[in-house]
Amino acid sequence: MELIKAAGVVLWREKGNGLELALVHRPKYDDWSFPKGKLEPGEKHREAALREAREETGMTVLLGRRLPTQHYLFRDRIKRVRYWSATLLSGRFVPNREVDALRWLPVAQARAQLSYEHDRSLVDALREQLGR
Repeated sequence: MELIKAAGVVLWREKGNGLELALVHRPKYDDWSFPKGKLEPGEKHREAALREAREETGMTVLLGRRLPTQHYLFRDRIKRVRYWSATLLSGRFVPNREVDALRWLPVAQARAQLSYEHDRSLVDALREQLGR
């Protein structure tokens, strides 16, 4: 079975008294997820995570610590996504062909909004990493 290699970020920030996460909406799939995408030929996972964050959100991010790698079936292929925690360095969201909306949500709302269970486990891992 073919392996799809991908990378992504869980973008977070402190807001008021709590933690907020950035979720993106992809109209092609009508889902809410974290910025991620396939590696380009010769690209390293960290490079892909930074590129995908920039392409999907319009933001330049700083990668933090690794989060658990996710494996799941996508169109009869196994997709392996390596994730990092990330914080905003610069930029702002501009809707594009892949992502038409971005929402910064408190952790509980983000967990509820996410379309996939494997993404919810990333929220838990980030909270554990941050001691929250």
